[in-house]
Amino acid sequence: MKEAIHILVIDDEQVILDSIVKLCSLEDWQVDTAIDAESGLEKLSNKTYQLIISDIMMPGMDGFELLEHLQEKEIFVPVIITTGFSTVENAVKALYTGAVDFLPKPFTVEELLSSVSRALQYSHIRHQQEQAELSNDTETLLYIPCPAKYRRLGYGGWAFLEDDGSVKIGVTDLFLRTINSIINIELFSVDHEIVQGNSCFQIETDDELTHSLLAPLSGRILRVNEKIHDDMTLIEKDPYFNGWLYTIVPANLEFELKYLIPCSSENL
Repeated sequence: MKEAIHILVIDDEQVILDSIVKLCSLEDWQVDTAIDAESGLEKLSNKTYQLIISDIMMPGMDGFELLEHLQEKEIFVPVIITTGFSTVENAVKALYTGAVDFLPKPFTVEELLSSVSRALQYSHIRHQQEQAELSNDTETLLYIPCPAKYRRLGYGGWAFLEDDGSVKIGVTDLFLRTINSIINIELFSVDHEIVQGNSCFQIETDDELTHSLLAPLSGRILRVNEKIHDDMTLIEKDPYFNGWLYTIVPANLEFELKYLIPCSSENL
């Protein structure tokens, strides 16, 4: 029998809670709701969840404080942050603080389902890793970490600083392990300006979902990896070298680097 999926949704708007419950029920995901973070934490103390979906702006503890509380208490449940106050700063801060995804309101059915499906797979990979560590299993490789000199925004996008001052960016193997097989990709063209925390790349998968990668840094696209147009499997086979996406001229490197996590500290 397939294991039941339990999701906790925290939001002070009942219409949002009702919408997420309805959409998740289509996938047979079981959803509990809370109208504030304090009530959500009480539910967490009594039940195991594979995922939390939380708003930012709520009475009392906000979404960022919730993320910090979960880290302090070592409660390792993936969190998707949602908000009607969608800004680049909120997206970047959410990912830097520990969220697995950032979902602006209003979101579409597909946006919610693709985000939740990735987060649940991330939760599954984390659980597998914990089990491997408990059994001292050093042979199982669940995903290939970023190389040590790379940096990442959340767990999805990586950046590598070239000697000439440009930056190469791409998608992590961990992100790729949270989605199904790729059937189509959409890349921006040369000279397009990408923005840290905004979508810079879309992937369509064979389960009819579209997944967006949030740009790890802002800048103007200098080069696009045309090889992956001809062979999309390069992204999956070699995401850190031959499967890179763009080379960019960074726009605000010194400021934005502080929101990237060094891959030498790779950790789920």
